[in-house]
Formats: sequence, structure tokens, C-alpha cells
Amino acid sequence: MERNRGYVRGKQIMPLSQMQVGQRAIICRVGSLKSSEDWMKKLLEMGFLEGSSIELLYESARKKQSALMAVRVRGGLVALRRSEAQSIEVELL
Repeated sequence: MERNRGYVRGKQIMPLSQMQVGQRAIICRVGSLKSSEDWMKKLLEMGFLEGSSIELLYESARKKQSALMAVRVRGGLVALRRSEAQSIEVELL
């Protein structure tokens, strides 16, 4: 179940999976209580570091959890499933 968009001290915080194409954000938190240590390590190795900027470039038309999203993070292009993007929280710019 995806978390709803929220505001923390006037900042809009949401899971990466809820961003719209073209939006830019700053990564606030990587991983969740349900994330495995191996998955967290892979995300960090791919450049998903707290404080890094991220831009959603593409999102498949399907709204299923297996739908793909393409993001630019730390100069690289990374594709994730929507279900994987739920474990990354961002602050919209």
C-alpha cells in the first residue's frame, strides 16, 4: 500500500512512485522497514543517496506495481519498478 503524499514542516514529501513525469526532487530517505539489506545496498550503489537530486523521465502507462519508471539520479539513468520506487521518499523541488 502506497503512502499518501504528506507535508513535513512545509515540505512536500512523497514516495518516488507518486512523482509525475518531469518533476524533480531531492531524495530524503532510501529504504523502508520492509526493504531487505541487499536491496538497500543496491539502491545506494546505483546512486540513490539521501540529498541527491532525482528527476522522473518516464513512466509506463500501466499503473500496476510492476510498471517501469526511468529516473535520472546523480547523472545516471536508472529503471525501477513502481513497487521498488515506493521504498524511496523524496521532497519535491
